Amino acid sequence: MSARYGRVVTASGPRWARIDEALARYLDGPPWAGGSPTGEDAPWSEAALLAPVEPSKVVCVGRNYRAHAKELGHEVPSEPLLFLKPPSAVVGPGATVRLPPQSARVEHEGELVVVCGRRLRDVTPEEALRGLFGVTCGDDVTARDLQRKDVQFTRGKGFDTFCPLGPWVREGMVDRDAELTVTVNGVRRQRGWVRDMVFPVGELVAYISAVMTLEPGDVVFTGTPEGVGPLLDGDRVTVEISGIGALHHGVAPRRSP
Repeated sequence: MSARYGRVVTASGPRWARIDEALARYLDGPPWAGGSPTGEDAPWSEAALLAPVEPSKVVCVGRNYRAHAKELGHEVPSEPLLFLKPPSAVVGPGATVRLPPQSARVEHEGELVVVCGRRLRDVTPEEALRGLFGVTCGDDVTARDLQRKDVQFTRGKGFDTFCPLGPWVREGMVDRDAELTVTVNGVRRQRGWVRDMVFPVGELVAYISAVMTLEPGDVVFTGTPEGVGPLLDGDRVTVEISGIGALHHGVAPRRSP
């Protein structure tokens, strides 16, 4: 299995680490920025894991699975449909998605997320794939009623906590036969395969790089398969991708300031 990297809470604050079976082997910086082993290590637990990236941009792709486009009543776009989530929406494994009072319909969208390993600008699909550092799991949480009301995605996709990522970044790329599933309270709602994407990863990243420069550590959500559904107070969500692992998060109302 390829190496796994993430951020771990320690007594001295967050540390970058290579995550082995029993030990977090600390690095002096993000691995995609050349972080090197410090020679220190310590046992790790899932509760200590933070979001495994600190991206300057979270770029997302809509309707990249035909069945998902159909379930929303849309045609498959002729070009990748891009939108952004703010970095302030990012949370890590074990976090809680907070349901905003402005929305009556918040939904899950489990996705394969790719992490850039170097600066990418105007690259070819082949160069894009070579420029990726690795992959992780993500949930593109969406206030569906607000998305439809606003007729654009910023508010419906951008609330704090609406971007769970993790549990780590697995170096390299998953196989095209990798399976993605989403379960809510142990019941499977979504299931899809990387091979079913309308626009494959290399094409997506190349297309994005012709619009905006992608920096090391930036992430791209690659689309969600069919089966999106509502999230309610108390739900437990798992996004799992074969070859990567499982991202778990909770759901609860937003706290008062």
